[in-house]
Amino acid sequence: MRAPLTVAVAQPACVPYDVGANARRHAALIRAAGARVVVFPELSLTGYELDAPTVPDQDERLGPVVAACADTGALALVGAPVSGDRNRRHLGVLAVDGDGVRVAYRKMWLGGAEPRYFTPGTEPAVLEVAGWRLGLAVCKDAGVPRHAAETAALGIDAYLVGALDHAEEICVQEERARRITADHRVWVAIASFAGSTGGGYARAAGRSRIWDRDGRVIAEAGPEPGVVVRATLGAG
Repeated sequence: MRAPLTVAVAQPACVPYDVGANARRHAALIRAAGARVVVFPELSLTGYELDAPTVPDQDERLGPVVAACADTGALALVGAPVSGDRNRRHLGVLAVDGDGVRVAYRKMWLGGAEPRYFTPGTEPAVLEVAGWRLGLAVCKDAGVPRHAAETAALGIDAYLVGALDHAEEICVQEERARRITADHRVWVAIASFAGSTGGGYARAAGRSRIWDRDGRVIAEAGPEPGVVVRATLGAG
């Protein structure tokens, strides 16, 4: 029988374009989280700056994140612009652990100005951690029922989202999470950017949350940056 899995959602303070400074802040939250998996918001390493250079998986600036994961045994899911085939740019999720960094997912459903800067990903992604299957999503993905359905069809226990919304749009995350839990009976964790993130987001929503399979909020952060909260999937 598999053990419960501790998942955290983090909302780091952000310095737009400064991957090194943001990586150090990510590392501090990973160390504070006390979790096996730590989820970060959309484009958390660069801020919501759509023209930010892509972040290679061998980027030395990510060293503090790798070290924090090595020291704590965590897997961090970090938002960044990433490269793809034919030098295409994607809105990506980097999976970071003590062994290094790899691209785990590329956002499939782009919104707003994003199509001018990025190419959509082509397939959903699932990571397996300690016997738990974790589906990945970035922001608008979670608002498209087809994305959750295609990800759930791969067999998942939880749906993990890196998000960014304006403060007045926080209800959108609640609506999406409740729909996904009702449709697919999975845990949902949304790491929601807080504070100023660049790209016109002077006041991002924060309030990162984790919902259980019944749609109940079991962990919730406030609106301020620099916070991480966690929950144990399977507890009780």
